[in-house]
Amino acid sequence: MVKDGYRFALPPLILGLVLMAFCWWWAAILVALGLFVLYFFRDPERQIPTDPGAVVSPGDGRVVEIVDEQLDGHAGRRVSIFLSVFDVHVNRAPVAGKIRKVEYHPGRFMAAWNGKASADNEQNVITIATPSGEMNFKQIAGWVARRIVCWKQVGDEVALGERVGMIRFGSRVDVWLPASAEILIKRGQHVAGGATQIARWLPTK
Repeated sequence: MVKDGYRFALPPLILGLVLMAFCWWWAAILVALGLFVLYFFRDPERQIPTDPGAVVSPGDGRVVEIVDEQLDGHAGRRVSIFLSVFDVHVNRAPVAGKIRKVEYHPGRFMAAWNGKASADNEQNVITIATPSGEMNFKQIAGWVARRIVCWKQVGDEVALGERVGMIRFGSRVDVWLPASAEILIKRGQHVAGGATQIARWLPTK
């Protein structure tokens, strides 16, 4: 459980218990809301892949796009994953390495499954330096999500699948992979953050 979950869940739970003696249906709604918030902030342990060169999904959800996309003039592909309110929203490092940049970009709050959300929505862009090169991934706010949280700073070392932050109440995560990376997942597939290997990216010789 992410500790922030208790801060959001306790008020409706307490108020719901108080209202039980006066209005049972309002009490039931508030208790149900509090329990859902606790469910949303769950943070299960994950079995991290051991395959050399593994790139893991940074979040739970459904793969909605795998598209060719250049980054700073370099050929590659973008993998976009939509997180519904029922998915785990803790985000994990897709690769091991050192965080070189954390850049916040204000933007719109379109539905996170919309392809334009990758470019136009509010987002946090994290760049990780690895022996293979730099890996770029984004935490993207959606229509419901209005709060992106990053627990890491520039200069921090992260392990493969390590927790790096979360997005509250529905969102999207993107990973940019260089052309040399082998994509192992397909559009429509459901992936688990830190556990599903989405690509293989071996160090350049």
